[in-house]
Amino acid sequence: MSEIQNRSLQIQEEFSFFDDWMDKYNYLIELGRSLPMIDESYKLQQYLIEGCQSRVWLRSELKNGTIHFTADSDAIITKGIASLLIRLMDGLTPDEIINADLSILDNIGLKEHLSPTRSNGLVSMIKQMKLYAMAYKAKTE
Repeated sequence: MSEIQNRSLQIQEEFSFFDDWMDKYNYLIELGRSLPMIDESYKLQQYLIEGCQSRVWLRSELKNGTIHFTADSDAIITKGIASLLIRLMDGLTPDEIINADLSILDNIGLKEHLSPTRSNGLVSMIKQMKLYAMAYKAKTE
């Protein structure tokens, strides 16, 4: 089983503890609060994700062949979504991120319970993480 599959199963188990979506939203908020603060020097236009209604900064760094992400948002639920995505993809290789199966987001019902603007933001965050992975892969080939 791949690392992303292991992480997906763990997250799916965590979300299964909650019966309704208000509890799941509260859990997302907690995840957002636990996300380490991004250095203020990275809250620049170049790290801002296009397509999000709220402001989301996402930074990546390649270390020893794996990509590490930091993020922040001015909206707490969006910050929780960023935290969830970082849990899924942080520390993976560019190929693992490019090929990541993110069906977990459907399995836990996240996409169907987000507003259209937050759902667009989720897609934009995933797209940006995969673009970073493609850029790092191209650099190392």
